[in-house]
Amino acid sequence: MSSIISPDARESKNTLFSVLSSHRRRYVLYACNQADGETTLSDVAEQVAAWEYDKPIAEITSTERKRVYTSIQQHHLSKLEDAGLITVDGDRLASTEKAQNLDVYLEVVPEETVPWSVYYLGLSILGGVVLGFSYLGWLPEGISMGVVAAVVLAAYLISSLVHFSQSERVSLGDPDEELLSADGDEPS
Repeated sequence: MSSIISPDARESKNTLFSVLSSHRRRYVLYACNQADGETTLSDVAEQVAAWEYDKPIAEITSTERKRVYTSIQQHHLSKLEDAGLITVDGDRLASTEKAQNLDVYLEVVPEETVPWSVYYLGLSILGGVVLGFSYLGWLPEGISMGVVAAVVLAAYLISSLVHFSQSERVSLGDPDEELLSADGDEPS
C-alpha cells in the first residue's frame, strides 16, 4: 500500500470535506442516515431545525421549520446530490451507501463528552500530583513509588486501549480509496 495519495483521490477527499464543511449539510446527511431508508425533506428539515435550535421537534415553530426547509431545498440538496451522498426524488430523500460510510464525520457528539486530548491532559495532571505527593512523602507509608508508577502506567495503558478500540471502530479504510468520483465538480 502506497503512503502517497493520488491527486485524484486527494481532490475527491477535498471535495467531500468541502461538502461536509457546512453543519447544515452534515445534519441533513445524519438525519437521512438515521431514517434507514427513504425519508421526506419535511421530516429532515424538522429534525435539522430541532438540532439547530436545540429544541424538541414538537417545539419548533413554523418560521424556524420553514427557514431550515428553504435553505436545505435551495442551497444544500444539490451539493449533497452532486457529491453522490444523497438521492433526491421530488420531496423524497435517501442517503447513498457512500453517505452511510461517513457516520464518523456526521455523528452528533453529546456536549458532555470529554475530548481525548483533555482526558489525557487530566490523567497527566493527576499522575503528576500523585507522583509529587509521593516525592514529598505525603502518601501513606504502604504506597511505594513503584506502586504509584504501576498505577499511572496501568491508567495510561487502559485509556490507550479504549482510545485505540474506538478509533479502529470508526476507521475510514484505505487512504488511497476514493470517497467521491474523480470527475465530480467541486461545490462552490
